Amino acid sequence: MANLNPSHATKQILAGYCGIIFGGLGVHKFILGYSTEGFIMLVVSLVGGYFTYGFTLLIMQLIGLIEGMIYLNKSHSEFVDTYFVNRQGWF
Repeated sequence: MANLNPSHATKQILAGYCGIIFGGLGVHKFILGYSTEGFIMLVVSLVGGYFTYGFTLLIMQLIGLIEGMIYLNKSHSEFVDTYFVNRQGWF
């Protein structure tokens, strides 16, 4: 089991809500410390959205929405084990 830290609970809630609201821009990934994944989501949303008239932005927003709901529905210890100990980047 992971070392439970009060800041992890704050990050769980903040990443969950940011995933739901700003999921297409990858803000929730940056909050959790996944800079590479966040940058990938940001580039796909902005550059891909420019060339596909926003279609890829909608796809990234849907992925962010799903990830935000997953973050909020996990128990605190399961969230810490999954995203801070095992470093699972996607879903």
